[in-house]
Amino acid sequence: MPSEQVFTLGHSPDPDDAFMFYAMAENKIDLRGYRFEHRLEDIQTLNERALRGELHISAISIHAFAYVSDRYALLPCGASMGDGYGPMIIRKRPTPNVQRPTSNSDEESRALLRELTIAVPGLMTSAYLALQLYLGEFKHVVVPFDQIFDAVKTGKADAGLIIHEGQLTYERAGFTKIIDLGEWWKRETGLPLPLGGNVLRKDIPAPVQRDLLAIMRESIDYGLAHREEAVRHSMPYARDMDAKLAGKFIGMYVNDFTRDYGEAGRNAIREFLKRARDGGYIDKMPAVEFVE
Repeated sequence: MPSEQVFTLGHSPDPDDAFMFYAMAENKIDLRGYRFEHRLEDIQTLNERALRGELHISAISIHAFAYVSDRYALLPCGASMGDGYGPMIIRKRPTPNVQRPTSNSDEESRALLRELTIAVPGLMTSAYLALQLYLGEFKHVVVPFDQIFDAVKTGKADAGLIIHEGQLTYERAGFTKIIDLGEWWKRETGLPLPLGGNVLRKDIPAPVQRDLLAIMRESIDYGLAHREEAVRHSMPYARDMDAKLAGKFIGMYVNDFTRDYGEAGRNAIREFLKRARDGGYIDKMPAVEFVE
């Protein structure tokens, strides 16, 4: 393989993605003569770029995969799965001595949320689709994921749909949780909530696809085997988190599902997209193909 062959690799500027791609970024493993240009962009931007087929390999929302499955196949590694946890709806913590309704059941939560305007991090994110499956139609405003706290604080929105590190920092930032969608999905289906994956363009020759898959697997395995140094590499992307909290966040989303979806992970994707299709939130059920 010519050493000058270059592949664009899109991923989020987040500690879990940085952890996964550490070995590739720092040449800790055999890259088999390939070179990779890392493109760090927020997940909504990556979803939009995948719609245009711009990147060879990219992190993507499972929701967005429904719209790009003709052009991309899922890699069987690199998943972000919330097994009993995931994106959350938060709002400002009630002022002491001021009574606000508490929601102890899904019915109460839904009734409350339908009265609110919710800041969401992008219409192709899996978090947004999960909230549609939970709530149906609702009032929303699209806000970059790292500005959702501010949108709720300033009153631009009544509540926020938070992803990434916000799931661990919301209490410290003065918010209270209404619902954890990963927890609800686990109760509902017994499955993990499929949030993100990595995709590979189908027009890449099959032998090269297998090489790229092997490199990705080795990068993930290297990070897990050299956890301390991989976490250290991830710290520049750990917004508002110390090393301990960043390590906890990475542990939530770089796990056995990341090494391989397995049957549970593959079933979770199919169930998530089937429910989306049945609910009318996506136009058709995509073919869920994996690079093998």
